[in-house]
Amino acid sequence: MYLRYFCSVQLPQSLLNSLQALKGFDEDAFINVHQLKEQITSVRLNPSKHGSALSFENNLSGPVPWSSHGFYLKERPSFTFDPLFHAGCYYVQEASSMFLEQALRQMLDVSTPLKVLDLCAAPGGKSTHIQSIISNESLLVSNEVIRSRANILKENIIKWGGSNVVVTNNDPKDFKNLNGYFDVIVIDAPCSGSGLFRRDEEAVQEWSESNVMLCCQRQQRIVADVLPALKEDGVLIYSTCSFSQEEDEEIVDWIADEFYLKSLRLKLDPKWRITETITKVQNYGYRFWPHKVKGEGFFISGFKKSSIEKTMTIKVKNAIEKASKKEIEVIAQWVTPEGLDFVKNGNTVYAWPRVHFESMQVLLSHLRVIYSGTLVGELMRDKLIPNHALAMSRIRNPEVPQTELALEQAIAFLQKKDISVDAERGWQLAAYDNQPLGWMNVLHNRTNNYYPKELRILKEKLP
Repeated sequence: MYLRYFCSVQLPQSLLNSLQALKGFDEDAFINVHQLKEQITSVRLNPSKHGSALSFENNLSGPVPWSSHGFYLKERPSFTFDPLFHAGCYYVQEASSMFLEQALRQMLDVSTPLKVLDLCAAPGGKSTHIQSIISNESLLVSNEVIRSRANILKENIIKWGGSNVVVTNNDPKDFKNLNGYFDVIVIDAPCSGSGLFRRDEEAVQEWSESNVMLCCQRQQRIVADVLPALKEDGVLIYSTCSFSQEEDEEIVDWIADEFYLKSLRLKLDPKWRITETITKVQNYGYRFWPHKVKGEGFFISGFKKSSIEKTMTIKVKNAIEKASKKEIEVIAQWVTPEGLDFVKNGNTVYAWPRVHFESMQVLLSHLRVIYSGTLVGELMRDKLIPNHALAMSRIRNPEVPQTELALEQAIAFLQKKDISVDAERGWQLAAYDNQPLGWMNVLHNRTNNYYPKELRILKEKLP
């Protein structure tokens, strides 16, 4: 049975009935906020590289109050035709989900070295956020089980520019081999998606009570499979974009009871209008009702693990080939080598933070790693052909030549079109507002555009 139309789709009456007893729920306000069809757009700036003249700076309507670098926009622009979007200067992210920052900062000392697993990471919003919060001495493993989505995740990680990240394509059960390895595990669990009804009509059509139960069972399997990889006194952060108790508070109680985890309480500013829910057995969860906060539906909860499990020694299975001294001399023309180790897969060179070398070896031995550190490029006959990831990274040698492009040139470059520039011959970083977009090779009669074909803008610029 269904009740009332919005966006030409009806809200499920069974969902509304199931929410009646929940703290913070107001049926009329809940229905009205969906009928209004308000489009809320928010972005999170990259603290390591956002430009000096962000294209939407006159479009800002205020900060996302629980995020250091989150902002609401007055209206949604065409991000596709903003070069700074492609440069990784910001990420378009739903505001409620940015509350992950508060969970991390309140539950952990993020200034200390941490090993963090973002288990269900695609397309990369939470992983890029985590990367902006943790220290350079920390290591993030960003995982996605679906390969096509893992590739999108990799692209967004590369765009964000850090080197202390490993992208993996594994099922949660694969992490059992890394017993007691991670200080933090973040599970933004696959769910029935009712929190996204306002912006996704398909989520409404696909929602059902039976799907909620299937999601609940899957969420339990995911948690049970990966939890052995969390170390003693480690922190588990669980979240969904569902309103259903079965996927939220009931999972929280199940986690605490089944695995003897301690539920952690967060401090909230009353102005945020986030709803704290306390279960009958005194576990804590945090709900984002769209009629109360400026954001979509979201739920989050955190735990500390106390376990009698012993952390096992995790062995490295395969030796890693390092670049030779002569090869490093070539690489150093492109990369500032201090604090980095350069590893090879054939002629392909990756830069790993030296502090994470052993950890990355362990991960390569036990997981399906599809990206690690920063992909520097290909060594060919005592020369390096630079990779796009190096252009996006923060490890480039500052002496690498860079050419500033005007807006129309930058769009053409991102469309992988031929462009003409007045620059010295040789490899150049194509930049907009001093933010690198990718590589070009300036020859005597033309400029070769090395922007990755799979990333190019397919549309022509809108009038």
